[in-house]
Amino acid sequence: MIDFKEFEKKVMITFSDQNLLKQVFTHRSFLNENPSLKLESNERLEFLGDAVLELIVTEFMYHKYQNPEGVLTTLRSVLVCGKKLAELAKKLDMGKYLLLSRGEEKMGGRTRELLLANVFEALIGAIYLENGYTETKKFLEKHLLVKMPSQIEKKFYLDPKTELQEIVQEDLSITPTYEVLEETGPDHDKVFTIGVFLNNKKIGTGIGSSKQTAQSAAAENALKKYQEKE
Repeated sequence: MIDFKEFEKKVMITFSDQNLLKQVFTHRSFLNENPSLKLESNERLEFLGDAVLELIVTEFMYHKYQNPEGVLTTLRSVLVCGKKLAELAKKLDMGKYLLLSRGEEKMGGRTRELLLANVFEALIGAIYLENGYTETKKFLEKHLLVKMPSQIEKKFYLDPKTELQEIVQEDLSITPTYEVLEETGPDHDKVFTIGVFLNNKKIGTGIGSSKQTAQSAAAENALKKYQEKE
């Protein structure tokens, strides 16, 4: 069995309820393969963590910045997007502790962006249940919110879709449109391929675990082509 004490030292948080910590890393595929185990998957913790994360980030931004609502909303969506959360999970080496089925393991589940983002949200939910709002806020300030000032300064809140739209509207006075080109995988684990178009001409393609992430990847791909032309 995985030694979670190592992880506790890494995040400098001790869980009195070790089953709660184990639940953070329990993927439902592991339970499908081990039905006799009295464990719960991390999905409910992920649900709670997502809400706690959004509240803490929103409160922090409200008190610290005077930017308009639209800018703050966009910045928040960039900060708490799956890609960013997966990066944080990687820095904490969370994939190492995941409890996965053999099949999920073979498919590279420990490094999959979706699973890593989900386990980070589950961790937030667990910290909230174990230590309350204040300690959860301290954890996020250390690992996530500390990066916000530089992102405001460098205008990283302009996500690829927004940036592409601004450039295209300025140059051509038209708005990019997005279409699903392909949809694969089971309902709980979809992969989307999306194209971004200008007047029915495809200018970029992106793949992601949600339509939103695939659209962002498509916009990023189109931006790269724009920059190469300049």
